[in-house]
Amino acid sequence: MKLRFLGKDSKVGDCPTLYATDQDTYLVQGWRIAWDDPRVQLDIPAGKTAVEVPAELFEHLGKDGLPSGQFMRCEDPLVVLTPSGTYVVQGQEVTDPEALAQMSIPDYETVVEVSKAAITALLEEPRGADLQRRAQPAH
Repeated sequence: MKLRFLGKDSKVGDCPTLYATDQDTYLVQGWRIAWDDPRVQLDIPAGKTAVEVPAELFEHLGKDGLPSGQFMRCEDPLVVLTPSGTYVVQGQEVTDPEALAQMSIPDYETVVEVSKAAITALLEEPRGADLQRRAQPAH
């Protein structure tokens, strides 16, 4: 798998990072999610994992020809928009050695792969009812 670097969120160290692949997918490198995190109620399907990334990371989609504005809805592969303004993104955890060799991934991060078509659909105006889900602050 060949990667093309799109951008990083430089507010917190060197990561999270967004890449485009030669397989019409994006690799989203972000913070590992603790499954018992009280900020988000996760229901991740078997075989998938999730990462948390700042919303600003997706501004780099413009470098791949997509609108770099805000997502219009929060559906798979975006699980939730947290109260702190970060997204939880689910996808297949990247295990491809060629792809991993092109990245620098700290122990507290991992990388998920999501389809370009799924990301593109989230940038479009919602059809019908908006299914946006927001995480509720813990009480």
